[in-house]
Amino acid sequence: MATLLRKIGLIRLHNRDTEDPKHHHNNHRAGGGGGGPQSAALRGKGGAKSGGHKPPQQPHPAGGAGDASPGPARAKASARRSWPRATRRRRRRRWRQGRRAPGPRERAAGARAGPGPAAAAAAAAAAAAGGSLVPAARQQHCAQVRSRRLMKELRDIARLSDRFISVELVDESLFDWNVKLHQVDKDSVLWQDMKETNTEFILLNLTFPDNFPFSPPFMRVLSPRLENGYVLDGGAICMELLTPRGWSSAYTVEAVMRQFAASLVKGQGRICRKAGKSKKSFSRKEAEATFKSLVKTHENRSTS
Repeated sequence: MATLLRKIGLIRLHNRDTEDPKHHHNNHRAGGGGGGPQSAALRGKGGAKSGGHKPPQQPHPAGGAGDASPGPARAKASARRSWPRATRRRRRRRWRQGRRAPGPRERAAGARAGPGPAAAAAAAAAAAAGGSLVPAARQQHCAQVRSRRLMKELRDIARLSDRFISVELVDESLFDWNVKLHQVDKDSVLWQDMKETNTEFILLNLTFPDNFPFSPPFMRVLSPRLENGYVLDGGAICMELLTPRGWSSAYTVEAVMRQFAASLVKGQGRICRKAGKSKKSFSRKEAEATFKSLVKTHENRSTS
């Protein structure tokens, strides 16, 4: 009986200690006082059961006020603020237009990766065909620019009221013209030669390169056979504006022909009347060789 009462008392003491935190705390600080050795033993068992539990640690906020290093967004913002004002405006404009330029990392990654399979296949096909490696889109754009410009030139020549020149397409090609020069200075000896020989016009040939109007056309005299007047062997023409250095995309065919007519008169051009030589026609091959030599001479003079 005494043993039973003793157990009941210990149980009540244990319940009181667990229900009253203050009392339990005081007993714990006192080292087990007030409950006897049995209560201390029970408290020791309870403490051993819950001794492995630790309170959860609060996570330390990243990039807070106590963090010494700024976050990545803040670092990028500070780097952007160090850019020049013109660079920042250009970047914002490209971003708004949806054409943001690739950064150094993207450019480096693209350089390491190399061209894509489609570009590599196109380059291989062009190399196998022996053609240029210029992109097809650029070639198409140049062809469109050349065609539109030549069509405009034809319309403008057709509207000329003085019938200074007329144009015929060679084999219906828009890029190969035969131009008839009907008029020169009527006070010149060349005009008198044309009247005496019943020559109605001076016939010239113009071929336009792929990058026209940014490169000059190749122009040569076909007939009649002329002497002097800056007309060279094969019918090549010595005019600075027909060279790559002297050419401008603003020059029109009409302006070139008027300049040629003035140079004929200035150079004392005449129709050849020598027997045998007057019937010999100019050749394109000879004209091209003469013109190449002329261009090289002009370039050497400009560099020296």
